Amino acid sequence: MSRHAALVRPEPPETPQTPPSPDTPASPSAQRPLPPAVAPFRTLGGGQSRGISALCVLGLLAWWWVATHAGWVPPLFLPPPEAVWRALLDAWAGHIQGGEPLWVHLKWSALRVFGAFTLAVLTAVPAGIAMGVSRTARGLLDPLLEFYRPLPPLAYLPLIVIWFGIDELSKVLLIYLACFAPIALSAKAGVRSASTEQLNAVASLGAGRWQTLRHVILPAALPEILVGLRIAIGFGWTTLVAAEMVAATVGVGQMVLNASNFLRTDLVVMGILLIGAVAWSFDWVMRRVEARLVPWKGRV
Repeated sequence: MSRHAALVRPEPPETPQTPPSPDTPASPSAQRPLPPAVAPFRTLGGGQSRGISALCVLGLLAWWWVATHAGWVPPLFLPPPEAVWRALLDAWAGHIQGGEPLWVHLKWSALRVFGAFTLAVLTAVPAGIAMGVSRTARGLLDPLLEFYRPLPPLAYLPLIVIWFGIDELSKVLLIYLACFAPIALSAKAGVRSASTEQLNAVASLGAGRWQTLRHVILPAALPEILVGLRIAIGFGWTTLVAAEMVAATVGVGQMVLNASNFLRTDLVVMGILLIGAVAWSFDWVMRRVEARLVPWKGRV
């Protein structure tokens, strides 16, 4: 070894740099603000969203009160809030056309909507999953589903009456058809959420077809199915008025139609608000269920 080579100090070996763990706080230089193009799309927190929703509702109520009391809108077109409240109290006591109290109308409407919705869930979810995993089921069901889905319920209501009469079956069937399509399509789309890596992993572990369906496909499709349920119940309540046009004597939709014939705008507005409140309450419950069943949604 030469004298010059002995004087050269060897360089220490390079140590691999490991990425910081999630528990390690990032340095101030790493915590950079969002770019201006990304900052407007930051997701609002739950408290902020609820606060904005409350302010929006209060603003609409204030505009309603001012517009009716200032005479901007005639009472025939939009009654004041206190008139709608009195109509709610009169309807609850049964002091309206027909004599049935409001809770009886609400009970029959809820039985029709939620009965048809339950039947749709029991049949549309398996049909949607079958369309997602089987080409044969997709070829059989998809054309029929895509054909009737854009049709408004009033278009095939006369045919349902001719086939099934004017009893409760025709009303429930009309609401059932309105709920079936969104649930089936959401289940079909949810099947595609199962990644190829997940399917290959369970196949390498020796899982059968039913085990793959239960442990991989259903959990992957569950978020989309729950969204479809929320959409379907909205369609169900939307179709309620059309369903109760078929020789119904009780029901919120029938009450609204009967009130419109007598120009009772206060009862019409009250019925609309009541249907919206019931549908919103169910949607709120479904969001709580979704947060419990699929807590990973939106976080992965």
